[in-house]
Amino acid sequence: MNGKRLILSVVLLMLVFINSGCWDNKDINNRVMPVVLGVSKESDEYKLYLQIPILEEETVRSQVITGNGRTINEVIDKLSTNLDSNIDLLHIKVIVIDSELAEEGVKDIISGIMRSRDVPSKALVAICDKDFEQFFETMKQVKIADGSALLEYFEKNAGWNPQIALTRVWHVYRSIHSYTLDVAIPIIHLGESTLIEFAGSAIIKNGVMVDKITSDETLLYNAYQGESAHGKIEVLDKGSVIILDNKLNYHYQLENDVPLLTLDLDLDVMILEVKGEPTKEKIKNELEKLLKSRFENMLTKMKENEADILGVGQLFRKEIPRSKLKDWRSTYLPNLDLDLKIEVNIRNSGNLKDPGA
Repeated sequence: MNGKRLILSVVLLMLVFINSGCWDNKDINNRVMPVVLGVSKESDEYKLYLQIPILEEETVRSQVITGNGRTINEVIDKLSTNLDSNIDLLHIKVIVIDSELAEEGVKDIISGIMRSRDVPSKALVAICDKDFEQFFETMKQVKIADGSALLEYFEKNAGWNPQIALTRVWHVYRSIHSYTLDVAIPIIHLGESTLIEFAGSAIIKNGVMVDKITSDETLLYNAYQGESAHGKIEVLDKGSVIILDNKLNYHYQLENDVPLLTLDLDLDVMILEVKGEPTKEKIKNELEKLLKSRFENMLTKMKENEADILGVGQLFRKEIPRSKLKDWRSTYLPNLDLDLKIEVNIRNSGNLKDPGA
């Protein structure tokens, strides 16, 4: 009898330890799970916008709740107090930052997110450069399957385009604490005939927005980062082509404290339409000249702002003494000698027969 009591006591004791880890768990029905977080600033306080999907009979609608506070955690705490459910930020997919706040700096915001771990570090980051209030007012009126139309624009199997930079929280955090790496963050606003319009990308240096690059320059930024440019249509004076594939090779060396970089960008394209009867060679030369001009323009902005969004400095970290890495942006980058070679390969002429055949 005593043996049975002993066994029962041990089992009950084990159950106590097993269940003790779940004491603070909350039922999913008692949690609010926003998918988009908007951050702006009013005076000395942050204003947050939380876009929350609300399940209806056959679709999902969006609710946007707002709050003000000195820190993001303070705002969340206030909102949770006034709601009948707990706010769970682990499902945040996109963080939208007001452009005025981006120009002031996002170091504190990004550092706080990484420190608290309440928001996923893989969440995408975007900057809104027009009416922030109206942006979220419009977002909540759109009904789609996942509760936020904004997510579709960044999904590669949905609305993503190779002219859109894909920058995540951890990318921004890493760049803030790096001597040799900065980032580009996509700029968005409400479109006139479409829901969202992309307006290029912001150059972020040490967490501060210092300049912009165009959507066409963002395409080359993505190509350098290893993203596919497949599907991008380039309109030329002689016609238009679609990019089918892209490949980048590079060679680098440091010579007399001057960084030398050779880039070979190969593009496979298909002709979609032509004006008149241009030769393939003319179309090829025109496209190569256009892309080279865009890349050089982007590089000029990088040098003027001392912001290395391409991360060229990462290549030279082993070549430059550690004590001088902090001078990469101010000393080495402005003197970067780039030899850019763009080779366009016209794979075919589309679905049209050669007029001369």
